[in-house]
Amino acid sequence: MRVILFTGKGGVGKTTTAAATAVHAARAGVKTLVMSTDAAHSLGDALGVDLGADARAGHERAATPVDVEPGLSALQISPPHLLGESWRAVQTYLLSVLDTVGIDPVVAEELTRLPGAEEVAALLELRAQVESGPWDLVVVDCAPTAETLRLLALPEALAWHLERLLPAQRGLIRTLRPAAAAAAGIPLPDVAVVEAVTGWHRQMRQVHRILTGDQTSVRLVLTPERVVIAESRRTWTSLSLYGFVVDAVVVNRVFPDAAAEAGRRTPDAWRASWNAAQQEGLVEVRESFAGLPVVVTPYLPSEPIGADALAALAQAQQGAADVLTPVAHRGLVVEQTPEGFLLTLPLPLAHASDLGLQRRDDELVVTVGEHRRVLTLPAALQRCVVEGASVRDGRLRVRFVPDEEVWPRG
Repeated sequence: MRVILFTGKGGVGKTTTAAATAVHAARAGVKTLVMSTDAAHSLGDALGVDLGADARAGHERAATPVDVEPGLSALQISPPHLLGESWRAVQTYLLSVLDTVGIDPVVAEELTRLPGAEEVAALLELRAQVESGPWDLVVVDCAPTAETLRLLALPEALAWHLERLLPAQRGLIRTLRPAAAAAAGIPLPDVAVVEAVTGWHRQMRQVHRILTGDQTSVRLVLTPERVVIAESRRTWTSLSLYGFVVDAVVVNRVFPDAAAEAGRRTPDAWRASWNAAQQEGLVEVRESFAGLPVVVTPYLPSEPIGADALAALAQAQQGAADVLTPVAHRGLVVEQTPEGFLLTLPLPLAHASDLGLQRRDDELVVTVGEHRRVLTLPAALQRCVVEGASVRDGRLRVRFVPDEEVWPRG
């Protein structure tokens, strides 16, 4: 199975691009599911189908895929209740703790709402469809880039926090006797709470393996404008920081060449100006994303709504990227050197001035702009110290040498 996620700055046409890719693949014989993690829920509008009937009916179950045409299904996620009884068990415990310390019940209810519930639900639904769905391809229409980066970083970050919470919870239950808990005045979490947290940890690790596996890639959707290109460059760097592979760039809304029609009429000066600006933008895209396929989508005479119009849009693309070939995943690598070890991480377009690097016990904290990733170091590196770091050829290189206090010479 292949998973392709589409993201880009708001308004660049990522939903239309995702839907067109899904329709084209399905009509080529690839059994396809297209789903959306965007709260705007415009996927159904693009396909010309109603994907929200379950939500309006108030059904307390996950939404089911809707058949669009043979080989193609679409899914609109129905968020919070997908977390089911596991979150309710934790919320009940948190409410009891807040009640003990005198928090007003209405305030407590607000405080115990799960932050990021929609994002977690989207990730769990993606995992369920990948693991048990009958699909050859899952196309994901993601939210605009800022929200998508938070979504994709969530599984690893949440798993990291849960790993640190679980020992504390188990130790609390093991060491605090009911009498001690009563003396402290705080209710003890029961087994259901610990089991819920344990289950989330396992599921988040599974989601992270799917998102960073060879079957998954991200495609950046943009328009040939300087502001959009600049954001897309930063997004490529940030996605790479979190271990995700970008395998293509889709440039949308490219105007037809005004000069090509000059033989029939006087060239349109307004469109000719846009042609020149967009050609400059396309040159910048190809230079910025060197090594990645660049797919160019023309601006069509009318809005592509419905499967037939989306198929026509896909057919009009130049340089369309394959949807089933596995991606070459080059994530974090640790190599032994004569002096010690070398850790490398892809960070395309990054400069040393953009980076922050901090060693914290058994972890390495890498910061790029506003984004941060906490890397748990392998055992061999935990007994080393950082000797230096550099950014070259789109890769961060961190050199480690043995800590002489742990591995004394001689």
